[in-house]
Amino acid sequence: MAQRAPKSLAENRRARHEYTILDTFEAGLQLKGTEVKAARNGKVQLRDSYVEVRNGEAWLVGAHIGPYTHGNRENHQPERPRKLLLQRRELDKILGRTQLKGLTAIPLKVYLKGNWIKVEIALAQGKKLHDKRQAEREKELDREARAAIDRR
Repeated sequence: MAQRAPKSLAENRRARHEYTILDTFEAGLQLKGTEVKAARNGKVQLRDSYVEVRNGEAWLVGAHIGPYTHGNRENHQPERPRKLLLQRRELDKILGRTQLKGLTAIPLKVYLKGNWIKVEIALAQGKKLHDKRQAEREKELDREARAAIDRR
């Protein structure tokens, strides 16, 4: 059976601009019923969210999942911390690299993989202002080169 491409529910586009991505992981996301329905409707925002490791568990902090429109008094809190489901060696790797090397763990995107909602997590290092300017210059040069090729 052919594998379908995962459907993206939310992306953190600023992350690739603000950070240098060093390594990525795929994690499951433990959600409540109304959170799943709201996420499938695309009400997820990853701006200013990060991954925190406490008591041997990884948590997605600061992610906003809007309330489900047909939810009742049992609706979820939009900004509550959500548990990430990772394998032990992945969790140890994230914990070690964030504590020892000073890296940051950030979510890049939330997507559907089959019936499961997954999060792509990145170990990243913050960019300095001159790094961001250099990246912009490189993008501009690539754009100009493509335009020159198209004109020929």
